[in-house]
Amino acid sequence: MRIIIQRVSEASVKIDGEIKSAIEKGFLVLLGIETEDTTHDADYLIQKLINLRVFSDADGKMNLSLSDVNGEVLIVSQFTLHAATKKGNRPSYIKAARPEQAIPLYTYFLDKTKAQFKGKVLSGEFGADMKVALINDGPVTIFIDSKEV
Repeated sequence: MRIIIQRVSEASVKIDGEIKSAIEKGFLVLLGIETEDTTHDADYLIQKLINLRVFSDADGKMNLSLSDVNGEVLIVSQFTLHAATKKGNRPSYIKAARPEQAIPLYTYFLDKTKAQFKGKVLSGEFGADMKVALINDGPVTIFIDSKEV
């Protein structure tokens, strides 16, 4: 399981021209699920996400977490995080989980994040054609793969 965390001053998801979800200061999280992933991968990444200290403290050091700054979270599924690009120019998504496996893990990730993080947690819509807008604050972008622990 992979996540890309972008520290944002705002982010939103539009589906069919309508805003489905929008946050202010916090994290836009792109979530990729692969065939070998389990709830253990999700649990590991959720703890990293909630406790990641990348917001500036009074001294300007990245030392504060989402909770410390009353941040918000927007989680968007993105199977293309598992694109294999080594061979040829057309990415292969063979490692990306099929919907019948990915949807329950995506739902688990969302529900568990909402249960463990007391701030606002919103999402995109699995499988939808989404337009994601964000203002990356910093910019700060962090990549975490549960298999590379």
